[in-house]
Amino acid sequence: MARAKRHYIPGYIWHITHRCHKREFLLKFARDKRRYLQWLYRARKRYGLTILNYMVTSNHIHLLVVDDGDRDVIPNSMKLVAGRTGQEYNQRKDRRGAYWEDRYHATAIESGSHLARCMVYMDTNMVRAGVVKHPSMWSFCGYNEIQEPRRKNVLIDYEKLQKYVGAESYEQLKSSHRGWVEEYVGDGEKIRQEEWTSSIAVGSKSFVEHVKVLLGYRAKGRDVIEGNEGYQLREGSAPYKALLGAENEDIGLENTFSWDFNNE
Repeated sequence: MARAKRHYIPGYIWHITHRCHKREFLLKFARDKRRYLQWLYRARKRYGLTILNYMVTSNHIHLLVVDDGDRDVIPNSMKLVAGRTGQEYNQRKDRRGAYWEDRYHATAIESGSHLARCMVYMDTNMVRAGVVKHPSMWSFCGYNEIQEPRRKNVLIDYEKLQKYVGAESYEQLKSSHRGWVEEYVGDGEKIRQEEWTSSIAVGSKSFVEHVKVLLGYRAKGRDVIEGNEGYQLREGSAPYKALLGAENEDIGLENTFSWDFNNE
């Protein structure tokens, strides 16, 4: 469950995408989306998972998390959330079989402007899908929590989000975040940006090249490519095109670089 190859790089921000088995809409009911977020809160409390943003759709999820140096926090958190969510659903529906795709994808994101753009991409997922006109209308993403920080059941680490975005104050972060989303929503072109979900790393050229060096032989066959959102580390042009999915999908057909969450 939730298997992938472990590529541990401490201190990095990761954009994690995980989809339901065979793209089924197993998260279509509000109660299931809420349970996913409740288990995510449990993971934050139990393991100290640092969450910067999140999005739960009807058939896949996005998470922005930080590896603070303990290599077991993210794997243990993902095993808990994915495992308990799937178990509860299968028990309630008297269903057998896998709930999640076997592998999920992790992309290293550079802090600052690249992190900000990744946040907006996540926030506007359901806008691109045509389900809502603004992310504030979707209850199962981090947009509203960033704009109105909670006192209870807090998921997002507000201080670290402010730090990694590079805002001088949280009020500045909220204002900037709101402005970024409004600009995106106001732009008529809503296209899927596969670099956020299919790359190994996204950021400046030096950031991506450094990730490639850290990965060593595990990055063999991957190229540093300039794209719309900066530079990215991913496979060459032929596999790159093959990863494109349907117009309203936000995860490619195959996650070629993943992170191992096996029981070890």
